[in-house]
Amino acid sequence: MKRIIAFTVLSLMVTSCNFKANEADEVSNEPVVIGSVTMEDGSSNPVLVGETKNEQIWLDYIKAHNDRDLDKIAAVNAEDWEGYTPDGGVIKGNDKHIEFLASWFESSSPKWKVNWMIANAAADEDGVMTQWLTTGNEYTTTDEDGNEVLEYHVHDIQFVGDNIKKINVYSRMKPAE
Repeated sequence: MKRIIAFTVLSLMVTSCNFKANEADEVSNEPVVIGSVTMEDGSSNPVLVGETKNEQIWLDYIKAHNDRDLDKIAAVNAEDWEGYTPDGGVIKGNDKHIEFLASWFESSSPKWKVNWMIANAAADEDGVMTQWLTTGNEYTTTDEDGNEVLEYHVHDIQFVGDNIKKINVYSRMKPAE
């Protein structure tokens, strides 16, 4: 009789543990908040998990840069494309971006390698949901003396549909060893 009672108690414990585990496995349809963004008026909007499909668009875009494929780059850019460089430069418009790249590719040998990506989304000042991809990249080029120069770049990329509308670039030199 003691064995039957012990077996019954043990069975109830195992069953109740499994039941609790199944409750914890339920998937929520609520958006996942991963941060916040402060608007110009001082209010705060939540930053949510974004569309991860933009990761492949970025990888293809970087490959097009490394391959010097200006047509592919132009096809991904929105017509009202904007780029903000680490030194404070601003490039506006798809055509201006392609002109800038053509000149840069002739005079330099830039290459990029993507190390990480985080897809995120947030409502802008008008309440419109915007899609972003924040990426960490290695950027290499050759200086005037023929030496390879490595920088670490963070790109904040705004997507509208399958097009890139805006890129903010932040840079840090590789530390001296």
